[in-house]
Amino acid sequence: MLICCISDTHERHQELEIPPCDLLLHGGDITGMGKPHALIKFNDWCHSLLEKGTVRKIICIAGNHDFLFERNPAEARSLLTAPTYLEDSGYVWEGLSFWGTPWQPWFYDWAFNLRTEEELRQKFQLIPPDTDILLSHGPPKGILDRTVRGDAVGSTALLQRIREIRPKLVVFGHIHEGYGKHEEDGITYLNASTCDVHYRAVNEPLLFKC
Repeated sequence: MLICCISDTHERHQELEIPPCDLLLHGGDITGMGKPHALIKFNDWCHSLLEKGTVRKIICIAGNHDFLFERNPAEARSLLTAPTYLEDSGYVWEGLSFWGTPWQPWFYDWAFNLRTEEELRQKFQLIPPDTDILLSHGPPKGILDRTVRGDAVGSTALLQRIREIRPKLVVFGHIHEGYGKHEEDGITYLNASTCDVHYRAVNEPLLFKC
């Protein structure tokens, strides 16, 4: 199976060239501020990818910019008919178990922020031990999580849970300047941020085969 991974598109998804693949994963920050019209446009784009046969399946989560999912989840979910949306929930497709979680350490009072690692730990403990592929908007501590100032701002609770359950693949974004790939202890980590620190859609989608 060929998996294409993107994140932090911030309404610039139409600028991307998605290669033919089986599955497209989006790690959150679909929108700029979580407005309904932005979700509708993203949903239309997803429909077009499916109708053209570019991808067979799309799975996404929310990020800290996607306020509507936190403030009015029923409305937000109703606007996504093409992709499968995960929020502290799982999904099985083609024999693979997926889990999606939008939470991250406190970040300027944006959406899905939690103040303490203990609060984050409670959310990440929900991730099942048999998870094959994890979508988490924020990065784990010390892995593709450094800001332009050099600060490692990922979650220690997330890192601990990942090491406990050992998924095949962890896809995230949030820290645009952390874009890239890291492999450790048989786990592949992808910071798939599409936009750079200046919100330019310059980073290529990242691919993973399983």
